[in-house]
Amino acid sequence: MTDDNPSETSRPVVIEVWSDLGCPWCYVGKHRLQEAIAGRADGDRFELRLRSFELNPGAPTTPETIESAFIRSHGGDAQIVVQAERRIQALAQSEGLPFSVDRLNANTSDFHRVFQFAQDQGVGLEFFSLVQDRFFAGDLNPFTADSLSAAGAEVGLSADRVREVLAGDEYADAVREDNEEGRRLGVQGVPFTVFDRRLAASGAQSVNGYAQALAQTIASAPSEPTPPTETERP
Repeated sequence: MTDDNPSETSRPVVIEVWSDLGCPWCYVGKHRLQEAIAGRADGDRFELRLRSFELNPGAPTTPETIESAFIRSHGGDAQIVVQAERRIQALAQSEGLPFSVDRLNANTSDFHRVFQFAQDQGVGLEFFSLVQDRFFAGDLNPFTADSLSAAGAEVGLSADRVREVLAGDEYADAVREDNEEGRRLGVQGVPFTVFDRRLAASGAQSVNGYAQALAQTIASAPSEPTPPTETERP
């Protein structure tokens, strides 16, 4: 269902997605959501905002293989995570998304701090997407200052300023605030998508699932923003 009058001037409808860099379902879900938005005649009415959420804030800062991270956190047979990675790789590739199973895993706090800086500069979505997409394609190691500063420069940030952020603890409060706000809204895992602060979806939905949520959001959209009441899964 699409807006019958796409030329109508209406207030922006904000779609927020709590997400973590290394979450494969966040990667797939983001692209499905963007496809659903692009499929609407009024797609330019939607404003997509990514929000920080650290799935494992206690993860080590030294990168390790996905298998090593799984054994350290859960013990047992690493083949479980290998098989899961192969399944989502096949799914992602079937949707035209590159997906490397040889990614590294590490603490994402530094990435999120630079992302928050990028948000301040108006290029948060561009920075997050560039780094995440190349990370899953196997083309970028996001756990080095060189990689993050170079990625920042590609979206218009000062590479030197990115290095300054990484050298200290700037924007840690902003990351923490995103995490805390997400939990208040019911986030237990990611991706967690909030449509105009009136509807929420936990997990990566199908393109059709996102499309239905967008249609429902538009159909019930007030002329002015209203405070959220409670979230529900579409």
